[in-house]
Amino acid sequence: MTPRPISSVKAFIGLGANLGDPVAAIAEACSALAALPDTRLITRSSNYRTAPMGVSGQPDYINAVAQIDTRLSPMALLVALMDIEAKHGRTREFAMAPRTLDLDLLLYGDQQIALPGLQVPHPRMHQRAFVLVPLAELAPTLDIPGIGGVKQQLASVADQVIAPLPRAT
Repeated sequence: MTPRPISSVKAFIGLGANLGDPVAAIAEACSALAALPDTRLITRSSNYRTAPMGVSGQPDYINAVAQIDTRLSPMALLVALMDIEAKHGRTREFAMAPRTLDLDLLLYGDQQIALPGLQVPHPRMHQRAFVLVPLAELAPTLDIPGIGGVKQQLASVADQVIAPLPRAT
């Protein structure tokens, strides 16, 4: 009996960095996402500048969101994201530490996942302009499972400052 192929899933990845060259790190991370096995980079948002949340004395972040189609399982994708982060010098010294690269699995199809080390939709994503604004750029009518529409969630983060960066030519 031939195993049935796993169908691909649309997933969204949050990208961010505030150390080194964040714009280059995000571009390199998108290339790394495109190179993952059984994965195709569909599109990515513009880059946005945001202040760090919950801490002071750190450089601003550059954030974006990428959309992929993948046949990787959620856990395999999470491991791959952490590997990409590590290759970019990511360390986890303390909570809210500055980062050379941060990759978050925001959404994995319409699934709701609660496993040790993995929660999808990503917790608090609906409370953060640096996730919702670039996500709305890519998929304004998307529904966040258990939360609601992306566009509707934007009103709750309207007080958070986020500025688009000019597109590279």
